[in-house]
Amino acid sequence: MFHKAIDIKFLRGTTLKVVFLDGTVKKYDMSLLFHKYPQLAALNNRKLFLSGRLSGPYGIIWNDDLDIETETIYAEGKTVQKKDIQIHMISAKAVLSARALAGISQAELSSASGINQSDISKIERGVANPSVRTLERIAAALGGQLSIAIQMPPPAPSHVQ
Repeated sequence: MFHKAIDIKFLRGTTLKVVFLDGTVKKYDMSLLFHKYPQLAALNNRKLFLSGRLSGPYGIIWNDDLDIETETIYAEGKTVQKKDIQIHMISAKAVLSARALAGISQAELSSASGINQSDISKIERGVANPSVRTLERIAAALGGQLSIAIQMPPPAPSHVQ
């Protein structure tokens, strides 16, 4: 199972704080990988380190040579918090990430989707709770499709006698 990242913060040194869709918040020090991947030592450059960004929900990239899968952070990072993620915040991060990947501005998305730019801004900031239809229009305008999943807990083990 791949854990989707929805937010990232850059802390002191080369430490990241990543929020995942399931509400888990992990800290991870990139310097732990320097011995295995010497090219990552370039992240000691603070300006370069701060230039990183989520590349969709599965990776963080700094440039063509430096990246990390968010699954590594989920598996090896230290859990620092478990939060209840509200659905409109998940939508906000999804729209913002998809628009960034498409490389278009809010104004361009507004024109392509027929949704006011101010409403797109509100959605991306998490202050609006968009309808499924609005999210479908945004996805279509970005050349994608909306995907909704209901995550169920695993079934309780049955006790067979």
